[in-house]
Amino acid sequence: MEYYGKRSLHSHFDKERRSIQSPPRLSFNSHLKLSENHHEVDHHLYSPSRSSNASAATMYSLMPPPSPDSPWTLSPLQTPSPSLLYHCIASLHRHEGTIYSIAVAKGIVFTGSESSRIRAWRQPDCIERGYLKASCGDVRSILVYGNMLFTSHKDHKVRIWNVTVTDNFRGKKITTLPKSSYYYSFLKFSRSSNNNNNNNNQHKDCISCMAYYHAEGLLYTGSWDKSVKAWRISDNRCVDTFIAHEDNVNSIVVNQEDGCVFTCSSDGSIKIWRRVYGQNSHTLTMTLKFQPSPINALALSSNTSNATCFLYSGSSDGFINFWEKEKSSGRFNHGGFLQGHRFSVLCLVAIEKLIFSGSEDTTIRVWRREEGSCFHECLAVLDAHRGPVKCLAATLEIDKVVMGFLVYSASLDQTFKVWRIKVLPDHHDEKVVNIISSSEENIEHLSEINRMKMTTEYELNPVLSPSWVEKKLQGSHHFH
Repeated sequence: MEYYGKRSLHSHFDKERRSIQSPPRLSFNSHLKLSENHHEVDHHLYSPSRSSNASAATMYSLMPPPSPDSPWTLSPLQTPSPSLLYHCIASLHRHEGTIYSIAVAKGIVFTGSESSRIRAWRQPDCIERGYLKASCGDVRSILVYGNMLFTSHKDHKVRIWNVTVTDNFRGKKITTLPKSSYYYSFLKFSRSSNNNNNNNNQHKDCISCMAYYHAEGLLYTGSWDKSVKAWRISDNRCVDTFIAHEDNVNSIVVNQEDGCVFTCSSDGSIKIWRRVYGQNSHTLTMTLKFQPSPINALALSSNTSNATCFLYSGSSDGFINFWEKEKSSGRFNHGGFLQGHRFSVLCLVAIEKLIFSGSEDTTIRVWRREEGSCFHECLAVLDAHRGPVKCLAATLEIDKVVMGFLVYSASLDQTFKVWRIKVLPDHHDEKVVNIISSSEENIEHLSEINRMKMTTEYELNPVLSPSWVEKKLQGSHHFH
């Protein structure tokens, strides 16, 4: 574990942040006492930033000029690591409520919010291309594959859209899953089964997550009703339903190589499911339960060239656990966990060797896995949001010199931001490690420390809005 020098949250405010007046800090009777211990709280949480005028000039030369009609704003270049350059190239406050979901495909960014409109934005300048209007809003999950866009809504149904991206953006709803009850009236004399019963086909609570298995054309939906459903898109039928967890299903991912389905839940467990050979049903093959804390997010990082596969999970204790797939047996072995976030990890994205994590502490962390090992390095902390970061999406940018990424983030502060990140070739032989030993004793010790620090962090963090902190202190900490 490498500890970085002490760094106050104030030192990370950029010019964009300085132009906005920070909300007043909360006042508590114990503030003075807690302030005396502040240097013991966050001395390892933030890495020092470095400036590079030459790098800044290179970075800006790679960017297209901003559109005069764009409502977005630029932020100054940040160089927190010699291996990474980043800055926020777009920031927009949404008036339609919190953005719950983001998906990116074919140069278009889709966002779902409390509104019934699914917005479409052009990459990378994020000029709005249009929107899709549904009869029901509260779009908690968005998934895109090819020309198909899947969206989940407040009525506990999934809508499938056909989207065309040309000079003009066009979208048309194909169907709704499950279909209306009158459709099943034609099947009332058929053999009774889960597949032909609309009551069993529809989720009983919010559909929080979706995943699509490309090879078989199967859409998986996970819900707060604790169940997972598999939908065959060729005929829009539910082919399997199973109770996956003892609490809300929060995230679901599919390994496109073998069709394994990974689910995580507020019950603190991750489960791996596999389809029964020759059937549509699924069977549980493995349960990963390393800590009792609710698990909010999953991300899968696989590489077919070297047959590596890593599973990452973000939990409410602020840790990111990871497992590596054993090549011989196919089992997932716990490799350790990444520490850095103060509060819950709410979203994760894995792309190439990078992992992006969004947290309740308002920050986004950029991690890099070292080639051929389980060592991870925190390259940067992106802290421009003023509320918990609810969802993330990322795409690879083609560049001849360095590897580039566009990262999209949405927060409960009702802002949507776009980041351009450039990762420079790593010429270091020294391993920079930000991994804690994965023993249960250390986890219990660190969890106790986090509980002791919690009140201090609420009082001293100038980024969080007072209204959100008040809700957090009152126990309303589930971001549904």
